[in-house]
Amino acid sequence: MVQSNRRQRHSWARLTQAIWKGGRVWITASGVAGCVIALRLTGLLQPWELGALDEFFRLRPPEPIDDRIVIVGLNESDLKRFNWPISDATLAQLLQTIEAAKPRAIGLDLYRDLPSGSSQSALLKTFRDIPHLVGIEQLKDHESDGVAPPPGLAELGQVGFNNVIFDPDLKVRRAFLYWKKQSDGNIYQSFSLKLALTYLKTNGIEEQAATENSRYLRLDRAVFPQFRSNDGVYTQADDRAYQILVNFRGAAHHFRTVSVADVLDGQVSAEGLRDRIVLIGSTATSLKDLISTPYSSSWTKAPEPMAGVELQANFISQIISTTLDGRTLLKVWVEPGEWIWIWVWAFVGTHLSWRLRSPRRSMIAIAVLGTGLTIGCYLAFLLGWVVPVVPPLVALSVSAIVIISYLAHSAEELQRSKDFLHRIINTIPDPIFVKDKNHRWIVLNEAYSRFLGKPIEELVSKSDYDVFPNHEADVFRQQDELIFKHGNEIEHEEEFTSLNGMTHQIATKRSLHKDAAGNLFLVGVIRDITQRKTIEEALRRTTAELSQSNAELRLSQDRLNHLANHDALTGLPNRSLLYDRLTEHLEWASISTQMVALMFLDLDGFKTINDTHGHGIGDVLLQAVAKRLTGCLRTSDLVARLGGDEFVIILPTILNVQDVTRVAEKILATLSQPFAISGQTIFVTTSIGISIFPHNSEEIETLLQQADEAMYQAKGLGKNQSIFASKVSKIG
Repeated sequence: MVQSNRRQRHSWARLTQAIWKGGRVWITASGVAGCVIALRLTGLLQPWELGALDEFFRLRPPEPIDDRIVIVGLNESDLKRFNWPISDATLAQLLQTIEAAKPRAIGLDLYRDLPSGSSQSALLKTFRDIPHLVGIEQLKDHESDGVAPPPGLAELGQVGFNNVIFDPDLKVRRAFLYWKKQSDGNIYQSFSLKLALTYLKTNGIEEQAATENSRYLRLDRAVFPQFRSNDGVYTQADDRAYQILVNFRGAAHHFRTVSVADVLDGQVSAEGLRDRIVLIGSTATSLKDLISTPYSSSWTKAPEPMAGVELQANFISQIISTTLDGRTLLKVWVEPGEWIWIWVWAFVGTHLSWRLRSPRRSMIAIAVLGTGLTIGCYLAFLLGWVVPVVPPLVALSVSAIVIISYLAHSAEELQRSKDFLHRIINTIPDPIFVKDKNHRWIVLNEAYSRFLGKPIEELVSKSDYDVFPNHEADVFRQQDELIFKHGNEIEHEEEFTSLNGMTHQIATKRSLHKDAAGNLFLVGVIRDITQRKTIEEALRRTTAELSQSNAELRLSQDRLNHLANHDALTGLPNRSLLYDRLTEHLEWASISTQMVALMFLDLDGFKTINDTHGHGIGDVLLQAVAKRLTGCLRTSDLVARLGGDEFVIILPTILNVQDVTRVAEKILATLSQPFAISGQTIFVTTSIGISIFPHNSEEIETLLQQADEAMYQAKGLGKNQSIFASKVSKIG
């Protein structure tokens, strides 16, 4: 039970170690990504993200001027000529002059909630006479009490609010489309949307709900998704009302602008205003209607804010160009997608630094990757996508720093371990080596250096393939891999070729160890077993020689036994073996109550053949007869040569006399066929005498004698036939 618990704890420890070893990169990447995402959710990274977005705006090539919008700006010269606020009479004259050029829409981006001068009635009449004129109001919010709309235009429903929303750095990057006031429950349109809808109405385009989301505005095929608090580079941003991200066309002074005086003095042609949106607003810096945008600050030039009327022009242009020209809106990823994006770059930084394992190379790689990431995000921005760049850069850098710090700590601990091990192993006479998980020597003792024949300093940081023949290095690497994979101590016999060319037989015991920093290293202890192997080989050869001698003796004995029990001429069993086998068959037949037949054969006229053709031919004939007899019998039967031309056949386990008769007839027929010997055709026959156990006798000598007598009877009756002993005829 105790051993089982120990094995379980050991298996759990190995499993934990394997998970940590394989998942170190994943765990580090996930931890860094989680911290970066947490920082982002708290808003700490938002200033840098907004700054990166602004830089993308400034690096983007400026877009063409939107000729559909003209700004009539009240500049400093106009203020000196017409004073501020300009009178109702001057404003009425300005509106009438612009209206005479037949624009599609006129936007009055000036507050006129109070009369100025004595001509308010003329101004109100002008308001009523221009149906596509849109004025402004400022809705009350938590920052201001608001400004009322111009009298007359409010009753005509020709007013839009011009509230803007500022980011924490007091820049405008978003625009309102709608605002639902809690006080009255009414939904208000922004000044820019009101003018854009007035312009688009002549194209037959009106506002409607989007198919994919009924809360989104759809104009023709263009859909304007509503901004949410964590969209893009924002974190917990104010997303009240209906906002969209602004895709600015360019820096300040990007739209065609004329002065109020130029319009009133007739210096602006009607063609330049016709069929356009004409915006009337302040461009004078003294009025302080200036707003910061992504283009308002730069590393290379002084900040340049944008006039409020031009900001509205950007808003209007975005709505119109998106609807009519297909100009892209700024699109953002869903928040989980951005989290995955951050994690991917944390993983890249972790994995790359872990693989390079060098602070200098890691920093160069991170710099290259960071540049590539920034360029990639900029290219995505050119296509209208706001892809996070700062959080992944932070994740990339921090993950690399974490891994580099860990590796530096591990290297320091490893050096301490190496120093300690070096002091210990130099006291041991056996060759000892220590390798890291990259299979490179980190520590060697003096005994190993002497054994190999090379100084230690020339071996450290090298691998087996740098020193040994490939076939030996392959074996060393294979054994090392087993240790790193399973962690079990292994002893293995190998070849070791020193630098002087001498090959040793060695036994190497390998084991795996880990230091305080978690660094794994392999320790190997070598014993030179060359002398032992030489002795073992000598003993093996001696044993083999003895075994061969014993085999030869057994073979000689088998040959002697064979010669003692077999006829030298025919190879058939001789009289001695015949008696042994016949004794065995009779004993078995007596036990099993079976019959055994004994045939005594003698060749007819064999002496004449010898005299006529010579003994050589006679011997060959006897060999041929022996072969034919063997072919006539079963494998359980036995044919023996007693001498001369006499043969005896044992037929064990016969069922009846008729079976014996059939065998005898087969033998007679076979031997009566001519023999071709040395180019001569020789004819021979045989006479057969048969006795049966137990009917003729139960004694071997008696059975042989009766079979012999029956054979002579067969010869006396004319030869070439078989005769049973006298008692056999009585067998029922």
